[in-house]
Amino acid sequence: QVQLVESGGGLVQAGGSLRLSCAASGRSFSSYSMGWFRQAPGKERDFVAAITCSGGNTYYSDSVKGRFTISRDNAKNTVSLQMNRLKTEDTAVYYCAAGTTIVISDHETDYDDWGQGTQVTVSS
Repeated sequence: QVQLVESGGGLVQAGGSLRLSCAASGRSFSSYSMGWFRQAPGKERDFVAAITCSGGNTYYSDSVKGRFTISRDNAKNTVSLQMNRLKTEDTAVYYCAAGTTIVISDHETDYDDWGQGTQVTVSS
């Protein structure tokens, strides 16, 4: 099991940027595929982005492709989500997740461990 703690959320105006970070502790971070998901009020949790163990491959939802970038630093046990050109519809609680048995996935059921989330609010 790996413990995950997100940070970097906050309030930003539309068009602005935020960088989320997720710090991992526990077993070898470099063996985990990582993902970011988000949940807006009254909605289901949705996939945002994912990255393979090595960081060599990434995958994005259509709604964030070209605006968000996922990256990881295995030496520091962190995964980040750079969010640019934010829109009001990006407002949500953002969660990072770790998967031990997957290469890369957009399905939340494929992930084993989750952080508690960080709030991102984009104002118009």
